[in-house]
Amino acid sequence: QVQLVESGGGLVQPGGSLRLSCAASGTIFSIYSMGWYRQAPGKQREWVAVITSGGSTNYADSVKGRFTGSRDNAKNMVYLQMDSLEPEDTAVYYCKAEVVDKRRMIRSDYWGKGTLVTVSS
Repeated sequence: QVQLVESGGGLVQPGGSLRLSCAASGTIFSIYSMGWYRQAPGKQREWVAVITSGGSTNYADSVKGRFTGSRDNAKNMVYLQMDSLEPEDTAVYYCKAEVVDKRRMIRSDYWGKGTLVTVSS
């Protein structure tokens, strides 16, 4: 079984920074892309960032220039550095990973349960 656990959310003032972390564990054979999504109150979940196994990144226009994704393949970790936070960034942030489970050797998407980020003065 594969698990993803996010951490690092919290309350921050506008203009502030937070760093989210996501740890993947369990019966992992390999991990392809890892990424971040978010869901604001009353809105649909939206894609935020993706980090490939090679370290390439891509971002939603709404966060480009403010958020930076990275990963540590040796630790099966992915991070999201969020700077210049705005109230509109308030949401539950979810980690997603494309993982080959060693039990079945099939690539599937796995999700964490999310971590809440609140940007407010």
